[in-house]
Amino acid sequence: MTTERAFEAPDLIEVMEEAVNYNRYLIDEISLWSRNFVGVLDFGAGNGRFASALHERGRKVHAIEPDRSLRDKIEGKGVATFESLEQVKDGQFQGIYSINVLEHLEDDRGFLRQFNRCLEPGGELFLYVPAFEILFSANDARVGHVRRYRRGQLVERVREAGFEITHARYVDSIGFVAGLGYRFFGNADGGLNLGAVRLYDRVVFPMSRLFDKVTWPLLGKNLLVRGMKPK
Repeated sequence: MTTERAFEAPDLIEVMEEAVNYNRYLIDEISLWSRNFVGVLDFGAGNGRFASALHERGRKVHAIEPDRSLRDKIEGKGVATFESLEQVKDGQFQGIYSINVLEHLEDDRGFLRQFNRCLEPGGELFLYVPAFEILFSANDARVGHVRRYRRGQLVERVREAGFEITHARYVDSIGFVAGLGYRFFGNADGGLNLGAVRLYDRVVFPMSRLFDKVTWPLLGKNLLVRGMKPK
């Protein structure tokens, strides 16, 4: 868990900067979730997109990022960083969030137990991951995904790690259909077209969020699960 690594596809991090509505949705979600927390930890912070947004909103946020170059970028935005969870004290944080990271980890159960250790009693966990193995595509392979999750599967693993589930829903229902299309007809190298990302973000994603109000128990391109460490 302490090995320093380089992110598998750094170019895709920059492409996703163009997903303005998608990023705003996630920033608003974690900002609302963390509004009463004193200390928050971003696990697998990447280029610091979400950690820096919380920092700008006045949250006391720390970030974990094993990639040295990305960690330097995060620190440059004023956010304190760790290389690994082993550097975090027991019960140090009131909230831990992880966005599109858990799917990269072979031992996801072990990391979930570590999250529990790092939270104080009553502390909360926020996870956002890719959903449905049927959507596993060349893009998943390119960025180093080990799996995609079903709701029941992730809920069970979070409970096994000692959390009580407070929320679990699928997100981006239209994205499920788009994901199927990408799996069978998308770029064989797993790349993302910048124009397509912009179009989806500006037009399709806002529509998808409306459909999510009905479809959240059934399907979506992503999955959001929140849990709480018992007091």
